[in-house]
Amino acid sequence: MLRFDGWIAGLGTASGTRAVLGHWPRSPFGLFSDVMVEREDGHRLLLAPSRRIADFIATTYSFDEVRVTPVSVRVEAARWTVAAGPLDLRFTTGRRGLTGLLLRAVPARLAARPAWTAVTYLPARLLGVRTRGSAGGGRREWYGALDLRPVVSATVVLAGRDLGPLAPVVPPVRFGFGSAPRRPGLVRVTTTVAARDHGRR
Repeated sequence: MLRFDGWIAGLGTASGTRAVLGHWPRSPFGLFSDVMVEREDGHRLLLAPSRRIADFIATTYSFDEVRVTPVSVRVEAARWTVAAGPLDLRFTTGRRGLTGLLLRAVPARLAARPAWTAVTYLPARLLGVRTRGSAGGGRREWYGALDLRPVVSATVVLAGRDLGPLAPVVPPVRFGFGSAPRRPGLVRVTTTVAARDHGRR
C-alpha cells in the first residue's frame, strides 16, 4: 500500500481547459506536486517534477503527453500560486460549506482506511466523483476526503495563453476512473494506492 496525504484542486476555465493539481506534503516520494491538464480538444497533459514521479503517475492514469518539469506551489492563506513548466495557475479558496464541515469531523485515521470509501462512495457519486476504483498498471486506488473548500476565483495561463475566467469542470476530466467535482474546489485527501509491484491486498 502506498499512501499520499495532501490536497487536490480541480477547476475549469471558460476556454474549456480543465486542470487538476495534486499537492502532496507526505508521500512515498516525499513532498511533491503535479498537475494534470485536459485541454478543450481532449489532449491530456501531465506535468510532474521528476521522471520517477512522472512514470508512477503515468502508469496509474492516462495521458497523451508527459512532461518532466519543476512544479512549485506557494500557499498564502486562501491564495495558491502554482508554476509548472508552461502552466501558471493562481486560485483562491472560499469558506467551506456544509460538506467541508462534515468532512472535517471525520477522524483522519478513519478517512485513510480503504473500507471507509464504502460509506462515502454514494455521496461522492452525487458530486460526480468516485472514491475507489481500478487504476492503471493493475493498481487499485481509494480516496479519503478530510476537507473541502470551494475555489472562488482563478487565473490560468497555459503556454502564454490566458484560458479565461473560472468555470465548472465540464466535461469531466478523463485521466482515470474518477474525476474532479463539477464545482471547482480544493479537497484535503488521503489517497491509498495498492500497486501490483508493492504487494497485493
